[in-house]
Amino acid sequence: MNQTSPVSSNYKKLLEKISFLAIQSKGSFPVTLIAVSKRQSVDAIEELYRLGQRDFGENYVQELITKAEELNRRGCHEIRWHFIGHLQTNKVKSLIPWVSCVHTVDSTRIAQELAKKWVIAGREGRLPVFIEVNTDREETKSGVNPDEVLPLCEKIAQYPVLEVLGLMCIPPLEGDPTSRFKDLAALERRLRPYSQGMLSMGMSGDFATAIAEGATHIRVGTALFGPRIS
Repeated sequence: MNQTSPVSSNYKKLLEKISFLAIQSKGSFPVTLIAVSKRQSVDAIEELYRLGQRDFGENYVQELITKAEELNRRGCHEIRWHFIGHLQTNKVKSLIPWVSCVHTVDSTRIAQELAKKWVIAGREGRLPVFIEVNTDREETKSGVNPDEVLPLCEKIAQYPVLEVLGLMCIPPLEGDPTSRFKDLAALERRLRPYSQGMLSMGMSGDFATAIAEGATHIRVGTALFGPRIS
């Protein structure tokens, strides 16, 4: 493997930066880097895998499955696939055999379907999930409003095969995301013991701010892979 490739160089620099930022952060957990591989090549994903990366994120169910099957054929058996896009109930069954974590639970219906299909598929243990929060109550965005999170947590607690790790958000593209990250962290603390202290927040442009505010999972794509394949 070419250790001087752009992906390799970006990965090394990103890990160093995450390590540096985590030392100074407000978080109580290590920071998990999720390499967002949406519209990236299987070769690039395999390159990162050979460098030691194990957590990858996809936005679309079929793209995740296609890549997972090919990478499995290539011997990349230890990938943990994180689903980070809007999830429809009719896609859950096909996702379940491959997924390790769902970051976008935003309704009782999705939670119920995930729990049901997890059991039917015979998956062991519990499925880790994050509740997606629409921090700005934007009509065009997925996620539950902040005041709807606790009732949803109480509903999800009825499904013993699901484990709510914490909360996830995607702040508006414009403006400083700090206040949104602070609000998400404060909301998560109020949800315990339903929540386990985790925060999925921060992408290529704002992961440093997210880590400073306690992010435990950051979702980085273009800063790692470069531009997406059209």
